[in-house]
Amino acid sequence: MTTSQVKPERHNEIEDVQNIADQRKIAIDKVGIKDIKHPVKVSDRTTGEQHTIANFNMYVNLPHQFKGTHMSRFVEILNQHEREITVKSFREMMGEMTERLDAESGYIEMSFPYFVNKAAPITGVRSLMDYQVSFIGEIIGEKTAMSVKVIIPVTSLCPCSKNISDYGAHNQRSHVTLTVRVHSFVWIEDLIDLVEKQASCEIFGLLKRPDEKYVTEHAYDNPKFVEDMVRDIAAKLNEDKRIDAYIVESENFESIHNHSAYALISKGFD
Repeated sequence: MTTSQVKPERHNEIEDVQNIADQRKIAIDKVGIKDIKHPVKVSDRTTGEQHTIANFNMYVNLPHQFKGTHMSRFVEILNQHEREITVKSFREMMGEMTERLDAESGYIEMSFPYFVNKAAPITGVRSLMDYQVSFIGEIIGEKTAMSVKVIIPVTSLCPCSKNISDYGAHNQRSHVTLTVRVHSFVWIEDLIDLVEKQASCEIFGLLKRPDEKYVTEHAYDNPKFVEDMVRDIAAKLNEDKRIDAYIVESENFESIHNHSAYALISKGFD
C-alpha cells in the first residue's frame, strides 16, 4: 500500500467509553481531578494585585447511569481562561464546569501561598510572611456558595503555665484556620489582621534583637488558651457585618507535650 493509499484517522469514529451506560446503578458524589497547578492573580490590599501559583481540585457529581466523567474537560476549562485566573473567572468556572460536564453539582478548591510584607514591631525591618489561602466554591443546581479559608500562624502563651510558675511560661506556635462566607468584599489581609490581633502575639519573618524582646514580652502579657483564641476571634467575627458565616479553628503545637491542643467554633455553616 502506498503512502497515498493510507487512510487518515477519523477521530469522530473513536468510541467514547465514558458515555457507556453503567449497570451498577450507583451514583458518585465527587469525581474529577486533584493537584493541578495553574497561575492565579488575587487582590492585594497594598499593591493592588499579587501573582502566585494555585493548586486546584475540581469535582462534579456523576449520575448512576454514566460509566465515567470527561477528565480532559476540567483541564480545558482551566486553560481556556486567561493565563492567570482571577476571583471573577473562578466564579465563572463553577457554572461552566457543571454545564460542560452535564452535572448537577460541582466543587472547585483553589489553594495558594499568599505573601504579606510585614514590618517588625520595633525596628521596622520588613520581611515577607506567607499564609496558605484557599478559595472554595460549591454549586448545587442554581445555588452557589463561595468561601475563603486562611491558615494564620501565631504565637500562644499558656495562662496556666504563667500562673503557676515563679518565672517564665511555655508558649508555642499555633495555626488558626479561618473559613468565612461573606456578602461583600473582604481583603485577605483583613482576615489575617483580625486573627493576629487576638493571638498572644503575631509572627514575623524577620526580627532583630529589640523586636524579639518585644514579641517575647508581648506574648507574656497576653496569655491565651486555645479556647480563648477561638472565642476572642469569634467575638470579633460576630461584629463584622460583611461576614455571613464562619468556622474558626485553632491548633496549638504544644511545646511541653507530644500532642496538640485544638478548638473549633462554627456559625452559619450547614
